[in-house]
Amino acid sequence: METIHCDETISRRRCPRTVDHIHHRRKMLEHEANANSTHSKTTGLPRKRFYRARAHSNPLSDSHFPVPISPSQVDYSVHYPQLFPSPDKFDGSKRIEFADVGCGFGGLLISLSTMFPETLMIGMELRDKVTEYVKERVVALRSSNPGQYENVSVVRTNSMKYIPNYFEKEQLTKMFFLFPDPHFKEKNHRRRVINLHLLDEYAYVLREGGIIYTITDVEELGVWIKSCLEGHPLFEAVTKEELEADAVVKLLSSATEEGQKVARNGGQTFQAVYRRIAPCVSNCEKH
Repeated sequence: METIHCDETISRRRCPRTVDHIHHRRKMLEHEANANSTHSKTTGLPRKRFYRARAHSNPLSDSHFPVPISPSQVDYSVHYPQLFPSPDKFDGSKRIEFADVGCGFGGLLISLSTMFPETLMIGMELRDKVTEYVKERVVALRSSNPGQYENVSVVRTNSMKYIPNYFEKEQLTKMFFLFPDPHFKEKNHRRRVINLHLLDEYAYVLREGGIIYTITDVEELGVWIKSCLEGHPLFEAVTKEELEADAVVKLLSSATEEGQKVARNGGQTFQAVYRRIAPCVSNCEKH
């Protein structure tokens, strides 16, 4: 029986070793294409490594993105197209109630979306790549779960400057500040997203009985946040019994990437959860 050898007289396409090489090369190219795809081939979700950005941004710097002139100019059809197919379909009867300030990769929002399917919520994020990731994540989840996640969205904005541009007076029922930038240097404390001045704005957009949820893994910042909230006349601490009964509190340390990282490393967290209260009458003093 004649043996065929892979030499120059025989076409390389007929050489078994060459065919195996081509097949292997194709597999490598396919793997490389999948590895370089911004979305997972199996889940359809965006891959975080293509949307990484600096851990924090300077909230006092000027950024260039569109900002609505007033809350009435917020286009709900962009954020919730299934609920509001066009801007003229929005009659104001249903508005955003939850705001996740500095939402990161959107873990909390995704969890809240199914927990409160009838409530509109939005994440507010300054970093453009991270905002784009959350947008793609929501689109993918809506596609793979018809009828779900239609109540969640994200916007790139600076919440330290533009909160009143997005929300009417007493519009929100919950605000979230999860693992905010600690801005350790004293000269940068004015950049902290919780301070007495900004609490005035948060109190303005929160309705009476609304809740501010905060958590950090930096003890000094936790003390700072609690001190600010305790010193503001329109907020009071939520009782321990209420915290234990509130399912949302359990998400503060588990739903976000940062919270999961702290848990993996055995770190400690510091929560401050406060309720928006009615203003005191003129002769009322806070004791």
